[in-house]
Amino acid sequence: MRGEAEGTLPYLLVLCGDHGMSETGSHGGSSEHEVNTPLVLISPAFKRKAGMEKPSTVEQVDLAPTLALGLGLPISQNSVGRLIQPVAEEASLRDQLRFLHVNGHQLGCLLKDSTPAYEKEVGYEQFRVAEKSHGNWLKLMVEGNTSEVLTNMGKKVLKQYLEALRAMSAALSKQLGRYDMYSMVVGMVLVFQLLLLLLLAMPEALSSASLVDLPVSSALLSLPFYLLCLLLSSVHVLVCTSAESSCYFCSLSWGLVFGVVALSSALLCILVAMGARRLSLGSMSSGKSPARGGGGWSLSELDILLLVGTAGHTLSLAASSFVEEEHQVWYFLLNTLCLAVFQDVCRKYFRERRANAGQVGSLEDEDQDEMASPLADLGVTDMGSERWLALVTPLFTLVCCRLLRSFNQTGVQWAHLPDLGHWLNSSEHKVVLSVVTTMSLILIYFLVQRRCSWVSKIALALGLLGVFSYRAAVGNVMFPWQHGSRNLSKGTVEARFVYVFVLGILFTGSKDLLRSQVITTDARLKSRGLWEIYSGVVLLVSLLFRAHNLPVLCCCLLVQTLMAQFIWKKLHYDAAQTTIMHYWFGQAFFYFQGNSNSIATVDISVGFVGLETYVESLAVFLTALSTYAGPLLWAAHLVCYLSSENRSSVAVGHGCYCLALLRSVPMAAYVVLVTALRYHLFIWSVFSPKLMYESMHTLLTAAICLFFTTMEQSRSSSRL
Repeated sequence: MRGEAEGTLPYLLVLCGDHGMSETGSHGGSSEHEVNTPLVLISPAFKRKAGMEKPSTVEQVDLAPTLALGLGLPISQNSVGRLIQPVAEEASLRDQLRFLHVNGHQLGCLLKDSTPAYEKEVGYEQFRVAEKSHGNWLKLMVEGNTSEVLTNMGKKVLKQYLEALRAMSAALSKQLGRYDMYSMVVGMVLVFQLLLLLLLAMPEALSSASLVDLPVSSALLSLPFYLLCLLLSSVHVLVCTSAESSCYFCSLSWGLVFGVVALSSALLCILVAMGARRLSLGSMSSGKSPARGGGGWSLSELDILLLVGTAGHTLSLAASSFVEEEHQVWYFLLNTLCLAVFQDVCRKYFRERRANAGQVGSLEDEDQDEMASPLADLGVTDMGSERWLALVTPLFTLVCCRLLRSFNQTGVQWAHLPDLGHWLNSSEHKVVLSVVTTMSLILIYFLVQRRCSWVSKIALALGLLGVFSYRAAVGNVMFPWQHGSRNLSKGTVEARFVYVFVLGILFTGSKDLLRSQVITTDARLKSRGLWEIYSGVVLLVSLLFRAHNLPVLCCCLLVQTLMAQFIWKKLHYDAAQTTIMHYWFGQAFFYFQGNSNSIATVDISVGFVGLETYVESLAVFLTALSTYAGPLLWAAHLVCYLSSENRSSVAVGHGCYCLALLRSVPMAAYVVLVTALRYHLFIWSVFSPKLMYESMHTLLTAAICLFFTTMEQSRSSSRL
């Protein structure tokens, strides 16, 4: 106010914190030390006070409407806070009442939109009374009444406004803190039923036949199934009729509700039947681990590392800091895995070689026959060279992982630091980025084409050339003959040119895969079809990735090739071990490409590659594919690798089961954690985005596992 009298606006200094901290260092709980934080406002517009007064307590949400009113801005539509009255006490009574009326009108509108019976709310009724009294006060003031009655009446209206704002803000805050527990419990029950189904199916899924006998017919025709449907329907009606607030599950149509009830009842009956069958089989159900080839369930050092690492990562999701910096967990696990593999290589080729020279020699001869053509493709014809390449592969993978960490800074703590991606994308380094992009595309071609048909090889080469043309069209890279700047375009024609070859490669691979399923049982034809589908996905990802991320894709393919040729087959890792390794690599490459557990890192621009207008379905597909390219490529490579295995005809089934279990365990655990931490300070900023990422990843994994499991089952049936 004083600043305005002098012709200048007063300043305002706000000093605050977003949260406090307990004595043990926690800052996400609900203790007094964690939820209370200082708030200091300093301005010459405030009355100078002598000494220190006892500070008053305000809600954190009150800061937004207070600053908005003080700056003359509209209050945010969804704000549930109220004006901090001491901040405006130096203003005139008319201005104070105007501030409170604006704040009350905003809260009243929000209450109308969120509460059906808003007129019965005490705060809303108080606001209507205060608003009417405010109108009477304004009439008296306009008439020129300056008596003490006008002042007392204004103070009374001020008090009425404050009480009404306090009640409406409390009612709205209570609604925000109210969760739809019924729908959440229903979802958790379904998730855990599916997880238990996977766990009970483990002996049969990992058997030599890889066939799971689900008692679906007997469960659907049993009396307990119908009794459960009746019981759950009654519970649903009881909960929905007695619920005070709106419920998502109660708002669904009866057809959908009965479908969920029938599904849950059927799953429960199937679980009981399978559990009884497991108990009746006794020791026979424990059997042998099929992936061990009759060696029982003895765990090696690598098995312990894989199990402990996977379980430890699941437990780490309970901490917000570990969720924000989850990439660090996967980088650590991947480095540890490389060292463990290096130890296995040393043990096989050096220590055990001296003790069992004859046996190892025969195994090497057998492996040499199996891998003659792939090794020839890689230029390796000597077994001594192969031994040293196997020794170097884990170390080379470590170097690649360390290099890839420098391409994209991710997470929260160090996301602001410069990285190679920013350096390559700067305008003065466009020539360097062009060279790197060219080399990456050439290497991608040589790594992918070796198992494709000649038609797919030509399509792949032209498609990768189209990728470079697209990047040149949008201005990321430049051709050698291009000097200076030129008119840039959206690259629509170039991108659609690549899409044509992607569809052609996918069609060729699908044709070979269908022939291997229906006409003939040629394993080589099936393997080639899967690899061509994989090649089509690689070409599409090359188009969607930003230019500086193409080396990440190149390293991904190179590590896959080296690990497959010199590690997984040579060390005779089983399907479960190979699947867990692929899963770890896929998770690490998810973060290598610049992703995080924040929504802000989702690159939505890829949804418009090759499109003139926004097409929702295509945009969602392209964005999801680009975001989960790392896990998707490693899962696809897993299927290609297991399909090429001649030693086990059910390796794909084992791999798909292990992959489904690897996704189900952390997903189920995280659903429980999010429910338990629903009042956590970071529930919406940290845990909820992570839940979205986990859900989408689980959906994609389920689609892959269902497709290839069904394909293997139909192939097995055609054999019979």
